[in-house]
Amino acid sequence: MARRSPFEIGGFHIPPGTRRTVDLPVSVLSDHTPVNMSAHVIHGAEDGPTLFVSAAIHGDEVIGVEIARRLLRSRQFSRLRGTLIVVPIVNTFGFLNHSRYLPDRRDLNRCFPGSEGGSLASRLAHLFMTEIVARSDLGIDLHSAAIHRTNLPQIRVSPKAQETLAYADAFGAPVVIRSGLRDGSLRKEAQKAGVDILLYEAGEGLRFDEQSARVGVAGILRVMHALDMIPEDGVPLAEGVPVRAADSAWERAPAGGLLRAYKTIGEMVEPGDVLGIVADPFGEEEMELTASQTGLIIGRANLPIVNEGDALFHIATVNSATAEQQIETLNAQLDGAAMFDEDEII
Repeated sequence: MARRSPFEIGGFHIPPGTRRTVDLPVSVLSDHTPVNMSAHVIHGAEDGPTLFVSAAIHGDEVIGVEIARRLLRSRQFSRLRGTLIVVPIVNTFGFLNHSRYLPDRRDLNRCFPGSEGGSLASRLAHLFMTEIVARSDLGIDLHSAAIHRTNLPQIRVSPKAQETLAYADAFGAPVVIRSGLRDGSLRKEAQKAGVDILLYEAGEGLRFDEQSARVGVAGILRVMHALDMIPEDGVPLAEGVPVRAADSAWERAPAGGLLRAYKTIGEMVEPGDVLGIVADPFGEEEMELTASQTGLIIGRANLPIVNEGDALFHIATVNSATAEQQIETLNAQLDGAAMFDEDEII
């Protein structure tokens, strides 16, 4: 059998059966400090697909960085088929400044595909598209909610990505949402280039969430097994079928004041269920916030201080007849995940 060719990226050559961290130059700061986008490449000895895993496109969404760190410690990669590219921190500028954005206040996930001679955000997007996406068959992009919000672990996939939907199910997050593609997003531009992406959302900005981290690592390993990149040995089994949602909507604050929340992520609600109470600071007026639809709470605001119109509870539209039992099973699975030692899933 012919030996695999080395994997080429950014002028580097990684021989089959080896791994290496490569630094892809992005820019130079005003004080002459160079800034790179670093990628860790594991090039398997046997042929197979190329998968990329990326995190911190939004610099304050740090849970993905922890997931990437744990993933790279997996013992199974000694038998890897194909190639795994892991970029733990795409937006180094935002990560260092604990910010969602780049120094020019641009959202990197609205700047794809970018251009070689554009703004800083555009150049970084172009680098990611040419060096990472163009070399891959599938991607998993790791995100969290913004600061002061939290998300139930969930996978978002393009409505048109029928084949990718099977990998979304294999990931094993509690919820799979068919969500549209936004202009300038990595998902939309990668799909145009022929590379579908699973977007994992879980946890809160600038916070580590153990449950979200473990679900993320286990899910990536399951997808890699579904791609026939790693053997089944040691891959955590999914104990339930993800709930599928076609759309979602936010319930917003009926008034400004202090929020006392009665519901949280992972709970099913029906129209009229009280999600929380918003009261003024003097205790003179209170207004109920009720659910307007049947669904599953997949995200919520954490701050008790709210203004009228603030998005407070994110509810996914699901079939209540089948979802409740699935959610109970999956919630038990997530609770169990928090009991495992880190080494048990790698």
